[in-house]
Amino acid sequence: MTAIDETFAPRPDRGTAQGSATGATKPAAESAPTVDPGAIAALMDANHGDPFAVLGPHRVGAGAWEVRAVLPEARAAALVVGERRVPFEKRHPDGFYVARIEGEGRPLYEIEVEGWDGAKRRRYDPYGFGSSIEQYDISGLREVGTNLVYRVLGAQAGKLDGIEGFRFAVWAPNAKKVSVVGDFNDWDGRRHPMRLWQDGGVWELFVPGLKAGASYKFEIRGPDGALVPLKADPVAFAAQHPPETASVLHGIGAFDWRDSGWMGTRGEKDPRHAAISIYEVHLGSWARVPDEGNRYLTYKELGERLIPYVKDMGFTHIELLPITEFPFDGSWGYQPVSLFAPTSRFGTPDDFAAFVDAAHAAGIGVLLDWVPGHFPLDAHGLGQFDGTHLYEHADPRQGFHQDWGTYIYNFGRTEVATFLAANARFWLEHYHLDGLRVDAVASMLYLDYSRRAGEWIPNRYGGNENLDAIDFMRKTNEATYTHAPGTITVAEESTSWPGVSHPTYTGGLGFGFKWNMGWMHDTLHYVSEDPIHRRYHHHNLTFGLLYAFSENFILPLSHDEVVHGKGSLLGKMPGDRWQKFANLRAYFGFMWGHPGKKLLFMGGEFGQEREWNHDASLDWHLLDDPLHRGVKDAVRDLNRLYVSTPALYSRDAEHAGFQWLVADDQDNSVIAWARKGRGPDKGPDQIAIVVSNFTPVPREGYRIGVPAGGFYREAFNSDAAQYGGSNVGNMGGRHAEGEASHGQAQSLCLTLPPLATMIFVREG
Repeated sequence: MTAIDETFAPRPDRGTAQGSATGATKPAAESAPTVDPGAIAALMDANHGDPFAVLGPHRVGAGAWEVRAVLPEARAAALVVGERRVPFEKRHPDGFYVARIEGEGRPLYEIEVEGWDGAKRRRYDPYGFGSSIEQYDISGLREVGTNLVYRVLGAQAGKLDGIEGFRFAVWAPNAKKVSVVGDFNDWDGRRHPMRLWQDGGVWELFVPGLKAGASYKFEIRGPDGALVPLKADPVAFAAQHPPETASVLHGIGAFDWRDSGWMGTRGEKDPRHAAISIYEVHLGSWARVPDEGNRYLTYKELGERLIPYVKDMGFTHIELLPITEFPFDGSWGYQPVSLFAPTSRFGTPDDFAAFVDAAHAAGIGVLLDWVPGHFPLDAHGLGQFDGTHLYEHADPRQGFHQDWGTYIYNFGRTEVATFLAANARFWLEHYHLDGLRVDAVASMLYLDYSRRAGEWIPNRYGGNENLDAIDFMRKTNEATYTHAPGTITVAEESTSWPGVSHPTYTGGLGFGFKWNMGWMHDTLHYVSEDPIHRRYHHHNLTFGLLYAFSENFILPLSHDEVVHGKGSLLGKMPGDRWQKFANLRAYFGFMWGHPGKKLLFMGGEFGQEREWNHDASLDWHLLDDPLHRGVKDAVRDLNRLYVSTPALYSRDAEHAGFQWLVADDQDNSVIAWARKGRGPDKGPDQIAIVVSNFTPVPREGYRIGVPAGGFYREAFNSDAAQYGGSNVGNMGGRHAEGEASHGQAQSLCLTLPPLATMIFVREG
């Protein structure tokens, strides 16, 4: 991304901000010719909240200017205007300097500093420049859904009066003083104090000459005058590699994208009627480099290895566990500090953009696990940012997550909701991501989430609904679907809250999809049972179809199911080794044939045996085993069949796209249904039949009614020899016969393999 993003438009006075920014209460011509000693002392103590009232150029009479600067690093200094060079006079032993220069017009000058090492360095004075922020920029920060947050705040690279540098802006309305500190000023809060826009609470400063790559934070004095811990920039576009905690200058310039074809047609897509099969990935443990200290793969290496793998496996999307910068590896990214910065663990922001670009070139969408519900207590983060509970509620009954030890955002504060909604837009628009999976939605919806009586505060109606969070989610979804058409938002919502994926104009929350947590819990419970007991748990297979069409569902087998002592998916399967693999393949077939989009966490696709460990690579050596390789091949074939068979995806959320065939054969643990759907040509509905036998007993001559005659090709059989199965099947398919069964005039007489799922596609 380029270092220079834009040319900032200077305010007319060039020296101080107009309107409601401090330091602009009087025209420059009326500025006092002398400086109050108390103001000098405050500046030298890094405790002055209005630096432009003192520093920079001030008229001291007709045709004369006085330039004041804080230069603690200087042994001596000179003011340079064109060919003129005027020595500064030191007025305070800690480095307050004053120089006078003749001239009618406000000077554009440089300061030459002679350091204590004798070296001379010349630079422009930040206090010689005016504000480049407009009043409408400040007002816009209160409009939930705007992108002004990342266009105005943060460290923006640009030019002011033709001079390159970075403009810093940060929201800290209760602070008495804010300075930007970094490796460019020895982390000295006296050097770059900022100006305040009083009616917006935004502090701002343009620092000329800075280059991308420098590290910085904000030094803030709270309303009580005490310094808070140095804070990372909430809108930083890059950050240091943990455990270092500073923000990094990068800017928001344009990456050299090559995905114009993808982006040009993205808005034409209808995800609800599309095939969506998601590969959920933790970038830090998908694969590592053992020979180099078990290091991470870089974004570049992941682009070269992960994306081709996902493409070959037939997945349509990659979903990344949170990659917004986070301090603690063990949080897996779910406790982020810098929401606008891709984690530096794997490379630079440009490297991340190149990864997304490569995915799009391969026809793969990229989704981000997004965490707007809470944030960690790390001292450099958002907690008590300006010395007050700014981003979080002050009352722990509203502002503290007991389960996770984190702060909860105050969604009722407009600027906080605006900050978060803008972040959602940022990833979809700036980094071309194709969707957001929104973490822990239930924890945002309910005021009493994981709390006992007396530990929460009811809403104004006495209920437990978080009305502010509901409003925030609706506005965020409206903004993302308006400004990034063709993308999706997905709610990880584990309760029966109605209308999660319904439009906001009907009273819904406005998400595009919802994770079907009930389906996941029920079916995993079923397949974990020994087959001899499954007849008593048959309802766990069928219950989900009672509500399957109430939302736009995604069926998730996520990372949450393979951590915290839960073991692996393969480890949940009963029986001997062969049966475990057969069960897993049958379960995957059942899942891919079931209504709902698909999500599978990495490692599940080849039957990872141990529980996921975020500090180690997946066990790729297992693919030397034919049974593991067979699971991988089965998942790949399921994906390829899925995306090529509209009956399996195009009417996922419609009753008319599903028909029960066998729902009540609990004694044999057999279940069967028909899926119906049409492709882009809008021709007649295609029909697919899904049949699962969840016992180790093969069944000959099992008759299943079907909704239409014709030949039904056996398109998938999880018991195929190539997958490690016993190779029991139907010789490529069966013709429907005119024998009534299951309320249908036509039927198929099938051989059902043991512990297997088959998918048949009608071919006329």
